[in-house]
Amino acid sequence: MTIQFERTGGFAGLRLTATVHSDALAPEEARKVQAMVQKARFFELPATLSQAQPGADRFQYVVTVDTKERRHAVKIADGAAPPRLRPLLDWLTAKARQKP
Repeated sequence: MTIQFERTGGFAGLRLTATVHSDALAPEEARKVQAMVQKARFFELPATLSQAQPGADRFQYVVTVDTKERRHAVKIADGAAPPRLRPLLDWLTAKARQKP
């Protein structure tokens, strides 16, 4: 599984990106990220999750998950992210911050 992640917006307007290949992770971490994708029911999410009242300083996320069987991309407004998706977004944000 490959996950492409981009976070834009926020007060400073900084852009964070990461590409995660599950086969490059430690086995336990690979299982953890696969579980987060499953718990988020990522492949069931619509292509866009927007909120009724956008905010100027809120984050926007674009997450694309590729597996051998399928590919799905979702554009997410920060306030529209369902709670089941938040652990995956937080994990991907942390990964993006670890980049050298």
